[in-house]
Amino acid sequence: MIRKCLFPVAGYGTRFLPATKAMAKEILPILDKPLVQYGVEEALQAGLDGMAFVTGRSKRAIEDHFDINYELEDQIRGTPKEAMLNGIRELIQKCTFSYTRQIQMKGLGHAILTGRTLIGHEPFAVVLSDDLCFGEPGGPGVLQQMVALYERQQCSIVAIEEVPRDQTSSYGVIAGTAIDERLLRVTDMVEKPKPEDAPSNLAIIGRYILTPDIFDIIEETPPGRNGEIQITDALLRQAKEGRVLAYRFKGRRFDCGSVEGYVEATNHCFDTFYQRP
Repeated sequence: MIRKCLFPVAGYGTRFLPATKAMAKEILPILDKPLVQYGVEEALQAGLDGMAFVTGRSKRAIEDHFDINYELEDQIRGTPKEAMLNGIRELIQKCTFSYTRQIQMKGLGHAILTGRTLIGHEPFAVVLSDDLCFGEPGGPGVLQQMVALYERQQCSIVAIEEVPRDQTSSYGVIAGTAIDERLLRVTDMVEKPKPEDAPSNLAIIGRYILTPDIFDIIEETPPGRNGEIQITDALLRQAKEGRVLAYRFKGRRFDCGSVEGYVEATNHCFDTFYQRP
């Protein structure tokens, strides 16, 4: 069973400067809720209650968000505003939160390896808060779909979606052998390839299920593109030595690491969730 979800949240968020100069990008709100809270809610919906964060400098707001603010709660106790904290209170009550710090930014692979002390020797999920994901209306969330798939397949799984060919240089891209219409066995994986070098247009998005042997593989993985330790390089080795699956999830994903995607996600959530008078 998967119990823990790792959140690599140490990045600088440079695409949102100057807003992220002194504020964690994961705290940027979609309507009235920060991005990272959507990710934690998705993980809890999938049955995971151990939230592990790999943080960095200026990320204290994330820890504070998943904690009790006694002064605030005292001020709004007994007022209509108190109900606005119901969602975050539920997360605080149902989940455990642990934190470790990534001293240097050396790529997603390094960030995941830094979280090893919080995960231990067990399978775990990884959520990148930049990717805001929703399942189909009335259906399970993306991570819930992947956890159910892991229970059957017992191997590492990456979530994928088709992207335009001219955008492959922004993603890890896979090639694989089809198992069914939504599932592929990975045979190749390239980090941010040029369109002419991409093995397909199937891009990895920010949802992973990883088996614990990935930590040893990352330790042995040399720096790749941009001198960083890439999780795609480690997963490719795992795929060649064992098995890694790629899953076309049911639902919709918004790239909230870009201004355009952030605005699109905000508009979608307003139309979907906002209760008009």
